[in-house]
Amino acid sequence: MLSTVENQTQRLGYALGACLRAGDVVLLEGEMGAGKSVLTRAAARGMGVCGPVPSPTFTILNIHDGREMKLYHFDLYRLEGEDALYEMGLDEFIPARDGVSLIEWPQMAQEAMPPDHLAIDIRYANDGMARAITLVPSGAFDEARISEILDKMEACHEYSDD
Repeated sequence: MLSTVENQTQRLGYALGACLRAGDVVLLEGEMGAGKSVLTRAAARGMGVCGPVPSPTFTILNIHDGREMKLYHFDLYRLEGEDALYEMGLDEFIPARDGVSLIEWPQMAQEAMPPDHLAIDIRYANDGMARAITLVPSGAFDEARISEILDKMEACHEYSDD
């Protein structure tokens, strides 16, 4: 999928959040500034999270209450490997029984990532004016779930961060 404007990335994020289920793990991969946090904030809105959704760059994990479940928002950019994740006890939220684990920079603790997940890769495209977004399901997160998300996105013509 090619996202040419930020609103398309937000619509995808909102649809993703609306379709997620407790225990789901979403791995967000891509270059710095490509749109991982934009997608995350929109997914939080789709889950019913109110208020700001800042990046947990320095805290590693922020927990937000959604309509029906929690959002465990990880940013592993500053993590020094999966051992650090285990030492902090944060692995108990991957997956989370009472919510969704959304993980930016999962490659920093790759061995701790579960086999059942959705990987979303966001890359710069067209000289930085657009984003190439790839959704790759793995294990129990299958193609039917991808179709559900894309159908929801098509039904969501506009996105507002209100």
